[in-house]
Amino acid sequence: MKHSAPAAESSKNDFSKGSIVSAILSLALPMTTAQLINVLYNIVDRIYIGRIPENATLALTGLGLCLPIISIVIAFANLFGMGGAPLCSIQRGKGNIEEAEAIMGNSFILMILFGLILTVLGLIFKRPLLYLFGASDATISYAEDYVTIYLLGSLFVMVGLGMNSFINSQGFGKTGMISVIVGAVANIILDPVFIFALDMGVKGAAWATIISQFLSAVWIVRFLTGKRTILKLRRKAFRLKKSRVMAIIGLGLSGFTMSVTNSLVQIMYNASLSHWGGDLYVGVMTVINSVREIISLPVNGLTNSAQPVMGFNYGAGEYRRVKKAIVFTSVVSILYTLGAWMLVHGFPEFFIRIFNQDPELVAAGVPAMQIYYFGFFMMSLQFAGQAVFVALGKSKKAVFFSIFRKIIIVIPLILILPNLFGLGTDGVFMAEPVSNFLGGAASFGTMLLTVWPELTRGEKKAKTA
Repeated sequence: MKHSAPAAESSKNDFSKGSIVSAILSLALPMTTAQLINVLYNIVDRIYIGRIPENATLALTGLGLCLPIISIVIAFANLFGMGGAPLCSIQRGKGNIEEAEAIMGNSFILMILFGLILTVLGLIFKRPLLYLFGASDATISYAEDYVTIYLLGSLFVMVGLGMNSFINSQGFGKTGMISVIVGAVANIILDPVFIFALDMGVKGAAWATIISQFLSAVWIVRFLTGKRTILKLRRKAFRLKKSRVMAIIGLGLSGFTMSVTNSLVQIMYNASLSHWGGDLYVGVMTVINSVREIISLPVNGLTNSAQPVMGFNYGAGEYRRVKKAIVFTSVVSILYTLGAWMLVHGFPEFFIRIFNQDPELVAAGVPAMQIYYFGFFMMSLQFAGQAVFVALGKSKKAVFFSIFRKIIIVIPLILILPNLFGLGTDGVFMAEPVSNFLGGAASFGTMLLTVWPELTRGEKKAKTA
């Protein structure tokens, strides 16, 4: 049954009024800050582990081997968080608060169920998976120590990451930021205590991470069951409905596919680099992934914060405002990634030394980073195109372009390029820039050819109505 929000409630965070740029930036600033802090969970672990007195490079490489498993946990958080949150925005734009709350409640229960399943399966298959991902006898113990403890807290990771999307989608960007700060500050404090003071090494980093994620998850659930939220997490909304679950999964498949394909690409990179260059180059890839997480944050924050604004206006029939949001998001994303590319290309050693001081790793990492990040600005077109498809509920196109760039382009290139002209490890790193140019152009071009005309037709229809 459709039920409209009370007047006071509907006036809160109404994205159909005022400046569209201001609406996006009001979410983008706290959301980007929140994502920056969220990345610190894993980044801080790597910075500290890279400074362990003995076997720092092996320990860092071992942690890098866990990234595909971490990506899989994040994939399921995205499946239900990024699937449910845009649907909530669309329903809230229509004034249907009851259905919006039901979507959020169903998403929460799905996160709990799949969090438990992932924990059990991960603990059973962790060792063979790590070897499959490129672990050697020298790095397996570090990888296994970290991932075992991380998996025990995967339920907290799911709720912490997934449910925060429902805070942000309601326009509570600052609250979403605080949710992440709570855990990140705890992680920054606990990491040196567990790793160095208690001499727990890699295990200490994992314990610090899951305790911190637990604190974030508790904070988020308390907010969504409290008085300040617009959409409340209610027990009656926990009952799963097939059509609703399928809608959540259908839209969430884009974020899920992006995370799963990220995991597959990480596996292929690690396995291929282990073959062509050994543990040293797996360590280089860990550093490159860490740098990527940092420099991608602002453009990720902008495109993610634009989604609830686009979705709300699309649901409210404000098509002109949706077009303005697309233009603003696209232009700023391109300008930022151009600047980021120039910075990384000009100062690669600075970024590498944040994570590891080993002269051998630094020497190998400088040319690898310059190859990997070539033409990074084209990645912004992938981000912008994906954001529009997800925000407007066009899940099939969003899923297709997630698969297209990673599975159809990157993975085959990782296998083919190292064998050409004696490229070796350079060929492995070249797969990324080639995929950015092809995938970014295809995603953004298709969005302009399909979504833009639809919005124009909607505008004309609204004027004549």
